[in-house]
Amino acid sequence: MKHDLAETRRILETQGIDVLRLIFTDLLGITRSKDILVSQLERAAAHGPAFCQGTWVTTTRGDVLDAGSGSFGDGLPDMISRLDTDTIRPIPWLPGVAYAIADIDNPDGSRSDVAPRAVLRSVLDEYDKLGLTPVCGPELEFYFARRTEDGWERILNKTGRVYTTGAHVDPDGHYLHLLRMLDQLNIGAFAGNHEFCPSQYEINLWHSEAMDAADRTFLFKTAIKDVTATRGILGTFLGKPWNDEGGSGFHLHFSVTDADGNNLMHDGADGLSQTALQMIAGVTEHADAIAAFTNPTVNAYKRLGPDTLAPFRSNWGYDNRSTMIRIPPERGQGTRLELRIGDGAASPYVVIAVVLAAALDGIRRGLTPPPAAEGWAYEDEARPVLPMTLRAALDALDEDAALRDLLTGDFIDVFVTMKRDEVERYEAAVEDPETREVTRWELEEYIEDY
Repeated sequence: MKHDLAETRRILETQGIDVLRLIFTDLLGITRSKDILVSQLERAAAHGPAFCQGTWVTTTRGDVLDAGSGSFGDGLPDMISRLDTDTIRPIPWLPGVAYAIADIDNPDGSRSDVAPRAVLRSVLDEYDKLGLTPVCGPELEFYFARRTEDGWERILNKTGRVYTTGAHVDPDGHYLHLLRMLDQLNIGAFAGNHEFCPSQYEINLWHSEAMDAADRTFLFKTAIKDVTATRGILGTFLGKPWNDEGGSGFHLHFSVTDADGNNLMHDGADGLSQTALQMIAGVTEHADAIAAFTNPTVNAYKRLGPDTLAPFRSNWGYDNRSTMIRIPPERGQGTRLELRIGDGAASPYVVIAVVLAAALDGIRRGLTPPPAAEGWAYEDEARPVLPMTLRAALDALDEDAALRDLLTGDFIDVFVTMKRDEVERYEAAVEDPETREVTRWELEEYIEDY
């Protein structure tokens, strides 16, 4: 329940909270923030605080690009943050401090066309017009790493310990401490384990309505970066940080319900509903353009490929982990789609907004999906190969007019400008830009921010 600022201040003060950390995500998926003294909350948050719109076009290297409205051509005007009191959560590892997520608006109070949370809200408004409520369940993997004189390295290197817990995969207690902190943060974390690759972990979050799922995933990623930093290590969601080990994915489970919470993805028996099939068709049709958002770094494409357990073709299949869209075996209320292409570096707001927009296009147009793939689908040439570079994905996005109509032009234009800058800097810095090897440039560019 939302409260006015005076009541919010009183509640926070009774909880011993004297600093409110207002956070939002930029287009790159990086957490931006401002600390507000709770004693000054009514004045500080009544009409802001304001941030410069140059935040949207600031690269990981600190350069500010010229792109879209609100940029240099407009004199770098303000954007206004609006505290969402429903998202306030005390930070268990920082006594006296609480997180709060902010909506970002234009100076006149209208909804931003660029802010990722606003873009997702606009897509959800379109589902609401159809009487549909999207439900999402994120799955993210991440690595623990540490800096050395030669760069970055994993903190563990013993292989073969997938689905294990305990001191042999967590000798310093970093993972267990993190799990406990996430539980106290109250974002729906419920279980976790060491993953397939050494020093790689997964912590599971419950599913919920799309905006809440995106908010909790944003808090999850923000918290992991912060908690690990307090312990002198790095938690990174970078998709492919190591040449000798697999990558970290961002799998998205999603479905739609009616106003009463009834799952609309199944046909009442063991099959999929027409709605589910139309959503599959929309996502597969827009798969190449979607890749630019779900795999938003140069590095992300080195995780994809044949025989990687990451997608390679724009296909789908029943309980098939070699496809882009997997249909888990549960039916009834548990019927859902799982998009497996996502990279750990992707923004949860952007991933959910873009995937739901493509699925919505399938529903509106009544699209029919291609036949379901069977077996080891990497070898099934009936479906085209996904983009294998960020440049190719951005080119596909430029050509996808329908997806542009479903989202906002400013959002796409600024995103593309930022990402083409990354591609150009990578290609200028690396001797062989087409290499499938992870380069030092990628680690320096991405690993600390993602």
